[in-house]
Amino acid sequence: MQAFRKLKPPIQSALPRPGLTPLELAHDLVERIEQGTKYARIRKRRFRTRSVILRVLALLLSATSTIILGLQNLNPWTGTAFALVAVVTVVNVLEPFFAWRSLWVLMEEGQYKFYRLRDELTYYIASTPPEELDQAVLRERFDQYQAIWDLVGNSWLKYRQADKAN
Repeated sequence: MQAFRKLKPPIQSALPRPGLTPLELAHDLVERIEQGTKYARIRKRRFRTRSVILRVLALLLSATSTIILGLQNLNPWTGTAFALVAVVTVVNVLEPFFAWRSLWVLMEEGQYKFYRLRDELTYYIASTPPEELDQAVLRERFDQYQAIWDLVGNSWLKYRQADKAN
């Protein structure tokens, strides 16, 4: 459960005051969606960077060890090559353990859904006079916002539980 708590960013404005007008409620929801989008973008970049670094490192180590194995008549090089092969094995084990690629893709999906929800909501606000904003529509959008967090949180927990099994 600790991993999920880290996953959901704090809302800058604690709780909205009760009795917001539909327009104020819509703006509050847009702000929450924007924060979710920003959070997903930051996390996505971090996970993508880590995933790419591990892949490049594994590739470099594998290529270096292969080249060194080709120079087998030098015993120190052969030993170094076998050490690099061992390091490549360790590096390749780290990616599934930390699931950075999976988390990167998860944040990409979350960010896409936040953008889509924001666009739908801002279009609704822009195309509807403030006095005609329907709280039921706003509630539906808020439920979609919560569903995105549920998807991200539940997927995160699945990745963590899968790691415990390994």
